[in-house]
Amino acid sequence: MHWLRKIAYPVSLVYGLVVHIRNLLYDIGFFESRSFRTPTICIGNLSVGGTGKTPMIEYFIRELQHDYKLAVLSRGYKRKSKGFQLANETSSVEDLGDEPFQLFSKHNISLAVDADRCNGIKNLEEQLAPELILLDDAFQHRKIKPSFNVLLTAYSKLYVDDTFLPTGNLRDSKNQVERADVVVVTKCPRTIDEKKMDEVKTHLNCGKPVLFASLSYDGVLKSETGELGFSDVSGNRVALVTAIADPQPLVHHLESLNVDFKHFDFSDHHFFSEKELQSFRKYDYIITTEKDHTRLNGKVERLYYLGMKHEFLDGGSIKLLKALEHTLKHRH
Repeated sequence: MHWLRKIAYPVSLVYGLVVHIRNLLYDIGFFESRSFRTPTICIGNLSVGGTGKTPMIEYFIRELQHDYKLAVLSRGYKRKSKGFQLANETSSVEDLGDEPFQLFSKHNISLAVDADRCNGIKNLEEQLAPELILLDDAFQHRKIKPSFNVLLTAYSKLYVDDTFLPTGNLRDSKNQVERADVVVVTKCPRTIDEKKMDEVKTHLNCGKPVLFASLSYDGVLKSETGELGFSDVSGNRVALVTAIADPQPLVHHLESLNVDFKHFDFSDHHFFSEKELQSFRKYDYIITTEKDHTRLNGKVERLYYLGMKHEFLDGGSIKLLKALEHTLKHRH
């Protein structure tokens, strides 16, 4: 794999050049970035996957849904529908995509999917008149000028240490951090101290407020019918099934709990074949992520997921919400 990345380096140079030119054309106004009457919060990153965008969307839903008429707009990656789709009680994971379906099912929130974010916002404003819109994974969509930009970068894969696709995982230029209102370093070890935080801030050298968050996992496994303790699966044949960008934090967490399992690791947003489902059914219990549960539910028995959320460190949640409140207050 290492030699393949070396061979792909010239492609990365061309990709990077195209990205730089595209951003320049937006910066000089050749391409238009639109603002909308409804305030928008963009949660995104500079790389492809693995920074925890969906848990961050959930964080904002929990914090803001009681104070604002809230709506979420996502692309709906790998969904089987086209165009603008407003979620309703008949919507399926195929209609919305796994992450939007998870958000809608869990939080019962107004949610739509549309690859054309401008069209999506326009339709949301006309049909629902929300007071605030959360834009999922939209940082690189320069056609929209969000009211507040939250840029995520994973602790173990900081964007400053990455390179352009396909050699690395960057899909946008590092200097685009300038458009962020705040940078959140996600998936930090819970033991990170102030000295290490300062080292990371110095390494990023981004001139933006930098906050830190770690993943907090539920203490039980959940299913449609109930909950299960980790000790309950001990001594059984357990399969861990993941189709996410970075399953390692989950793998390490289960290992720390002394859960013995066989890991079936697939590419992000993978839709499972019948042959793959048959291999899972050989196990006594199947553990998966909340996102993957949306695509496995009803297809295999004894299926449980482990929920997680972002937990801000060093008062980061208060700092983030104050920065957002200040921006929204002075928006007009």
